[in-house]
Amino acid sequence: AELAPGASAEEIAAHVVKVNVFAGMERLLVYSEPIREKVKNGEVQLHGAVYDITTGKVEFLGQHPRLPLILGMQAGLINTDKSLEAIAESAAQGA
Repeated sequence: AELAPGASAEEIAAHVVKVNVFAGMERLLVYSEPIREKVKNGEVQLHGAVYDITTGKVEFLGQHPRLPLILGMQAGLINTDKSLEAIAESAAQGA
């Protein structure tokens, strides 16, 4: 959910924390093939949560709202057809 115009600093901070949780979940799913495969196969569920250090309460956010889209990605953002050295070499040559 997006923030309403004129949101307070506290509302903005709370929103940023939740966005960060979902971004971390997405990175796990994109870059960790073992986790991605277990989630895809239904062996594991990945849920986000926010811990409030002042109250000790945990707000559970559930699964990533774009989970089906993320799981549909093949190899994530890394080009698996080239070694890291070849990618770095291509970038250095401007290719």
